[in-house]
Amino acid sequence: MRFLPVFLDLRAGWILVVGGGEPVRAKLRLLLAAGAKVRWYATDGDRDLGGVGLGDGRIDHLEGDPLTLPLDGVIAVFCAGAGAIGSAVAARAQARGLPVNVMDDLTDSSFIMPAIVDRGDVVVAIGTGGASPVLARRLREQIEALLPARIGELSAFIGRWRKSIAARIPEFALRRRFWERVVDGPIGAALLAGRSDDAERALAEISNPSAFAAAKGAGQVTLVGAGPGDPELLTLKALRALQDADVIFHDELVSPEILDRARRDAVRVPVGRRIGQPGIGQPAIHDKMIEAARAGQNCVRLKGGDPFVFGRGGEEIEALRAAGIAYQVIPGISAAFAAASEFDLPLTYRHEARHISVLTAHQAADTEAIDWAALRDPQITVVIYMGMAAAVRIRDGLLRAGRAPDTPAGVFARVARADAQAAVGTLEQLPELVAQIGEGPALLIIGAVVARSAPWRQQAPTALTPSHWLAAAE
Repeated sequence: MRFLPVFLDLRAGWILVVGGGEPVRAKLRLLLAAGAKVRWYATDGDRDLGGVGLGDGRIDHLEGDPLTLPLDGVIAVFCAGAGAIGSAVAARAQARGLPVNVMDDLTDSSFIMPAIVDRGDVVVAIGTGGASPVLARRLREQIEALLPARIGELSAFIGRWRKSIAARIPEFALRRRFWERVVDGPIGAALLAGRSDDAERALAEISNPSAFAAAKGAGQVTLVGAGPGDPELLTLKALRALQDADVIFHDELVSPEILDRARRDAVRVPVGRRIGQPGIGQPAIHDKMIEAARAGQNCVRLKGGDPFVFGRGGEEIEALRAAGIAYQVIPGISAAFAAASEFDLPLTYRHEARHISVLTAHQAADTEAIDWAALRDPQITVVIYMGMAAAVRIRDGLLRAGRAPDTPAGVFARVARADAQAAVGTLEQLPELVAQIGEGPALLIIGAVVARSAPWRQQAPTALTPSHWLAAAE
């Protein structure tokens, strides 16, 4: 690490800015918004701020010889769009021991400007040693997306109470535990949700801060949808839940890349099962979650796809409610929607597919319970989860219901992963398509819209359009 990140108190003195054009206006915009007192020498003579607001700062315009600009009271120098003048000004300033930043010039700079995430009292600086400002900006965008919008308000809230709590809890370790409980508990959640009055009232009502810090807090369970497997498809809220977890109860099909996004010291407990392999059973999963939450742990139940789409999430929250355990549910992208995006497969299409029917056919009993006659309409796109082993029964059920044997059908496996695969053909060929895929997990999708998918176009670019099957079915 060549450059040490530090934070400069702009109230300590003047900032000298030398330059012209849009580069200097960008610097002025940042400095003035932060409340800086700026002395600006416009190298091109154009003092038009170009819409730059003063914010909480102020600006004085300088004239004369740029190499004799007053440096008394200056705490830092910025040169942007200054050309050769910038190098000369920088050399003079550095000779006086002042920190200098010359835009896009590491040689003449004694400090560099990071990409900044500004959340009020919470400020994050990202640097690449001046090597790649573009990369720093991309990292800033990702960090901005991860940070809660009101994290600065939470910091300011803690700042208002900090001295009062320090006077009442002299022991550092206990005081740290107090603030951990505040940040991680209902008070912090209230602040981040915009209920600042509730948070102020709750903290004021803590009569014994030391006892509050020492007490074991009640745990909770968060059901998190992991999506189809690509970690970039996790929601921001899901990422935060994984980072906060003490223990993660995860399905076997949750990808390692997803688990790598979790807190490093979180305990990982596999509780799911694969097709054909026994699992610990749903009641045992309930018991594990309840036991961990009662022990004060922050638990995540990490499930592939969405918890409430064939994920038994409904059963799990009922068990948690019955046990008096606090919980929340974070949705995930279900495999059907991920497959639609990855394979250019519109699940609905005007005048061609007006309905979607989402089914599961994990066991023979599942197929026997399906009302196949209700799926006869050729404008219904049929999406079947966990149906690979039941492909023959699915095909036969739809054919008996009246769906045409040449209805487009596809098997879409390991969606949103590096080894994603698709096999497309007709309803009559469905078992053969499953055999082509081999290992799941996979979705079966049947309907005219499959003929609009990328795999269909690649396999038969001159094939009939979906209107062919719709017309044939009428």
